[in-house]
Amino acid sequence: MARPPLPPFTAETAVQKARLAEDAWNTRDPQRVAQAYTPDSRWRNRAEFIQGRAEIEAFLTRKWQRELDYRLIKELWTFAGNRIAVRFVYEWHDDSGNWYRSHGNENWEFDEEGLMRRRLASINDQRIAESERKFRWPLGRRPDDHPGLTELGF
Repeated sequence: MARPPLPPFTAETAVQKARLAEDAWNTRDPQRVAQAYTPDSRWRNRAEFIQGRAEIEAFLTRKWQRELDYRLIKELWTFAGNRIAVRFVYEWHDDSGNWYRSHGNENWEFDEEGLMRRRLASINDQRIAESERKFRWPLGRRPDDHPGLTELGF
């Protein structure tokens, strides 16, 4: 099943693909998110190596059980052909109420149907005070009028 926009990407479709990924991840629904990846998709997430939708879904389930009230913004960095690079920031707290801001970069490679077949993510976590949070929209999709990463100074 095709997942438009399809490669080769233009500036407009690469931005659209990044926003669609952001919107899906902000649902915190592992099954929904996993459907955007090929059945044999390969990931590197921090130091963890993951392959296939079942492992992706299990990873995301663990992630969102630990990273509570997760809110994410992705921004296109560059693109060419069937590849997109994004930078991202997300905020979350643990079960003790400690808040974090996680910064990172992802490199994505898509198949001809627009499914992601490879995702390489490098991520750093920064402890923040609750008062330092910048992502305060209601859980779910980031509102269209909420500033992006560049506008927020990231």
